[in-house]
Parts: sequence; C-alpha cells; structure tokens
Amino acid sequence: MLAILGAGAWGTAFALAQHGRHRTVLWTWQRAHCEAMRATRTNDFLPGHRLPDDMLVEHALPAALEGADLVVIATPTAALRGTLEAIAANGSTAPVLWLCKGFEPVTARFPHQVAEEVLAPTVRRGAVSGPSFAEEIARGLPAAVTLASSDAMFADGTARQLHSPRLRIYSTDDVAGVEVGGAVKNVMAIAAGICDGLGFGLSARAALMTRGLAEITRLGLKMGGRTETFLGLSGAGDLILTCTGDLSRNRRVGLGLAKGETLQKILADLGHVAEGVGTAREARRLAAAHGVEMPITEAVCRLLDGEIGAREAADQLLRRDQKSEIQG
Repeated sequence: MLAILGAGAWGTAFALAQHGRHRTVLWTWQRAHCEAMRATRTNDFLPGHRLPDDMLVEHALPAALEGADLVVIATPTAALRGTLEAIAANGSTAPVLWLCKGFEPVTARFPHQVAEEVLAPTVRRGAVSGPSFAEEIARGLPAAVTLASSDAMFADGTARQLHSPRLRIYSTDDVAGVEVGGAVKNVMAIAAGICDGLGFGLSARAALMTRGLAEITRLGLKMGGRTETFLGLSGAGDLILTCTGDLSRNRRVGLGLAKGETLQKILADLGHVAEGVGTAREARRLAAAHGVEMPITEAVCRLLDGEIGAREAADQLLRRDQKSEIQG
C-alpha cells in the first residue's frame, strides 16, 4: 500500500496516477479537508478530478501509515522535516520518497539532507523529480520523472514498482544532482516569466533557459552532482517545462513581476506555493559559498528583494561582458 502524505495538487495527482496499480491512501493534516474529500470525492486543490471510491482519505497519521509499504511525502519543502519527524514518531520503518523540491527555510538544507537528519539510517529513502504538472498527471497524460536514491538497488526496484506507461519513472543514484536541478530550475522559471512578460520573444527565452541550465550545472557539480543528470529529466527536462508551461507557478510569478505587480499580491493570487521565491536566495547563498557565478539567479534575487525593477534586471543581464560560452 502507498501512503501519500500531503493532499495538495501534486500529492493528489500522484495518488491518482498510482491508484490503478496500488492500493493508496491520501493523507491531509486538516480534518475539515479530509471530511470534505470523503463527502464529495473531490479535492479543491485539484478540481475536476474525482477520487476513486476505494481510495482511502485520512487525517489521522497513524491510520494513514498503518500497513504502508511505501510512504510518499507530497508536502511543500517547508513541511518536510515535520512530516518526517511525525513518521518516525509513529514508529514507521517503511521506505520514504519525497516529491517536494527546493530548500528547507532557515536551514537551507536540501530534502535529502533533512531526511538524513531525521530518519534512521536503516530507512530507505529517495527523491522523485522531473517535468510533471499535477493537472496533466491527474488526467493520465504521458510524463516521465526520475527517482533518485543513494541506494541504487532501492532506486531501481522502487522505480519499477511505480513505473507505468503513462508515468514513466527512471532511476539514478545522483540524489544531489536531481535535487539541485529540481530546486534551481524554479528560479530560472521566474526569470523566464519576466522575459516573456517584458515581450522579449522566444529567442531570448531560449537563450535565458540555456544560460540558466549552465548556472544550474555549475552549482550542481560543486554540490556533488553529475553532468549527465543536468542534461536529463530532472535537469533540462524540468527546466524546459517550468520555463515554458502556462501551468508553471514560478513562471507566473515572473509574469506578474514584469507587469509591476507586488510579490505579495502575486503569491496571494496564486493560492499555491511557488518554491522558486525562497529557493532563489538560498541558491545565491550557496553560489557565494562555493564560488559559483550565477548572474540570472542574482538578478532574480535583487528583483524579489525590491532592489531593482524587472526591466532593470533584464538590462543588467544584457549588459554583461562578452565571454566564452563554455567558461561563462
């Protein structure tokens, strides 16, 4: 049985994608949310998709974890530590996967670092990341993602269990590379939204995405990732989707900033978490600590902090000195 912890859009979509092949239970920490889903068999976070009658919905964590063969955490990154601690406190030793991307607030830890601090060494664990919009996964449209674990046998075996023709799941042992790609691509999506919002055109967006991938790769290599990971699903694949898809929350943040809207208003209108906002500042901090040049990330941070406007941020990038593509 799969216990999906987190009944937001992505957790619900993942539960729907796995339901036909595995018994699933969807957990939400809110009693009222749980009762509403049980009564209507729908979820307001993912409207238009019926929850199967035999899909369990729980708000009591012990009930959700009982009999679980695999626990999948679909909360925002900010809630990952608390969820892992609750799992450990309940005595569960089932393997754990997480779907969240980005850095933990305050500590700036990657999800796998948080898991190392909380879970017992014997609990097998991994990350799932890649180009996937919840709405499309829930509709059963084809997609492919990567399951990463330092335990290569666990990554391969679990990927096989979750793999289907509609949601293809590949495996890797490059956890650091997968998590850097999944986190920092959200920063680049904000930049892409700004580029589109300013009317710079498709050529400019393609250039920005390519240079953004170079930034992700430079930082990722310093963090222990491998080059091929950044050219794969959790790197280039996720970047392409998030920078071009109309369903991308982070791209919508950039579009709003280009219009001159305040960050507070943009986030309020979204109604969902846009991980790139917090990730930008942590990526800049990591870049400084490791001596990595990340000009796009720096420009996004200055814009988010209100130091410059959208057009000035773009102008600063366009005025950078000419240099070798490989070196800069």
